[in-house]
Amino acid sequence: MTGDGPKGVSARPQTATHWGVYIPTVIEGRVADVKPHPKDPEPSEIGQSLAGTEADAVRIRHPMIRAGYLERGPRQHRNARGREPFVAVDWDTALDAVARSIADVKARVGNAGIFGGSYGWASAGRFHHAQSQIHRFLNAAGGYVRSVNTYSHAAMEVIVPHVLCSIEDLFAGMPSWTEIAAHAELLLAFGGLAQKNSQVNSGGVGRHSVREQQQACREAGVRFVNISPIRDDIAQSLGAEWLVARPGTDVAIMLGLAHTLVTENLYDCDFIANCCVGFERFLPYLLGRNDGCAKSAAWAAQISGLSAPHIESIAREIAGRRTLITASWSVQRQDYGEQPYWMAIVLAALSGYLGKPGGGFGAGYGAEQAVGNITRRIRIKGPILLQNSFPWRGLPIYWPRPGNPSITTGSADGTPDIRLIYWCGGNPFHHHQDLNRLVAAWQKPKTIIVHERSVRDAQNAA
Repeated sequence: MTGDGPKGVSARPQTATHWGVYIPTVIEGRVADVKPHPKDPEPSEIGQSLAGTEADAVRIRHPMIRAGYLERGPRQHRNARGREPFVAVDWDTALDAVARSIADVKARVGNAGIFGGSYGWASAGRFHHAQSQIHRFLNAAGGYVRSVNTYSHAAMEVIVPHVLCSIEDLFAGMPSWTEIAAHAELLLAFGGLAQKNSQVNSGGVGRHSVREQQQACREAGVRFVNISPIRDDIAQSLGAEWLVARPGTDVAIMLGLAHTLVTENLYDCDFIANCCVGFERFLPYLLGRNDGCAKSAAWAAQISGLSAPHIESIAREIAGRRTLITASWSVQRQDYGEQPYWMAIVLAALSGYLGKPGGGFGAGYGAEQAVGNITRRIRIKGPILLQNSFPWRGLPIYWPRPGNPSITTGSADGTPDIRLIYWCGGNPFHHHQDLNRLVAAWQKPKTIIVHERSVRDAQNAA
């Protein structure tokens, strides 16, 4: 975009990215320098990566095809993938190879043999949005298999609509930082509130404001509690109490808190009776009537490494102060990853603050700039690149634990026979948890197409 220079803002060309707005210096068609926008109080240093990347030595300058594939086609030995060199080819050769591969898979197994993927962070714009382009393209070819849900919060995306509301309503209805400052007294952060993550936002950041918003909450008297194995998961300036919990024990701690609230009659009975369903099934489990194991603070202490008196003290504080219970997106990246969000909602319901200004439940504060930002509630449908309408099948972005299919929305009739992967605008090896498993899976398709930017200036070709 181009700035018009009002009120002293530079009229030089500006560019918007997922991590902020910058003013680049362009010399002979190349970005030589990048300055943050003057109205951004805390610009991200990630913007400096824009300068020089277009001509960096690691940039691929030609279409490339693996040597064995170029010589023998998709039926050559796939175990050489990852070991063979790549050969530079001209665009006609590359495009013909891609077209032939897609047509071959369609003819042999149909469009269900094509998996198209992108994680969507390649561009902050709409037209150059990698997901929109790859999905439109493969729809035009007759359809394909794609992923559903996200690495960021897949388990939450599936469980929350069954327990509370849609994900869209959750993000729109969560207390904003302004509301938290005005109404909350206690914020329990399971997984912390790492400010470094809020440098970025899907679709772009105009102004980085999370640090000052959190600080305003602190100055308003909100007490922060960081429940995480890592001290730096919350800003030191917030003066948070750090509860050093063992990784993966968030649900046990929440159950211990809930047990104290119930057994000491500190929970909101009216809210549970009038606004919730299922308490009669949860209570016997909590008290151990079903399995002989009460989920008490002492029980939670043995699992989490916290002390039972400390857990009981926090529970009593929840009962006496308006509390926001938050869970980071990271807590779901484990087996049974839906449980932390489900239990956090139960705990918020027991507190009686669910749905009240500044209190209740929230997820992902600090994960992106927009989470907790009041502008996220403004639901304006943005521009989109229209997609052709073809039926497609969705695979979860990562498979759940075998024997625990409850959190997947994938088809129950088995995995498609994927012969071709077309990946655009991202890198699954930067996201996936089990890279050894991914490497093994990567050997199975006959063809893998990686579609990324290349250097435009052929004079720089090496």
